[in-house]
Amino acid sequence: MMTTVEGSEPQFLSFMLGQDMFAIGILAVREILEYAGVTPVPQMPPCISGVINLRGTAVPVLDLACRLEREPVPVSKRTCIIVVEVDGEHGAFVIGILVDAVNAVLDIPPSEVEPAPSLGAQVRAEMLQGIGKVNGRFVLLLDVRQVASVGDLAAIAPAALEHV
Repeated sequence: MMTTVEGSEPQFLSFMLGQDMFAIGILAVREILEYAGVTPVPQMPPCISGVINLRGTAVPVLDLACRLEREPVPVSKRTCIIVVEVDGEHGAFVIGILVDAVNAVLDIPPSEVEPAPSLGAQVRAEMLQGIGKVNGRFVLLLDVRQVASVGDLAAIAPAALEHV
């Protein structure tokens, strides 16, 4: 499903993970935070780094490199947390996604998006909406619902609130 506003091109927030450019639909993004550390929470899945305090609410943070089974990159001054709202089985929940650097908002017309390949991709196909082409470069368009569906992530978000 493409993310679009009536009468405009679909927009995506692009970001880096290692040397690769990824993007997620802009309508899921609530805000972008400078990385200031996370509070570890016991018994979370390995790709949940911990939680952050977002205006008094504990928000779980997903380490995207871990989720995509990639080598982690050390935290730098460009490391960010993209706070997204995801529709889950138990209603919408908020989660932070740890990325190496946020780039820009891109307009990617549907004509410049290819379906996710079934083999040979660096990311499992079910996590991709497709592959966009921007200025001759491929951008992996992540399906934020699939990325955030790490073993009952919808249930983890409320559970994180109870543990903090």
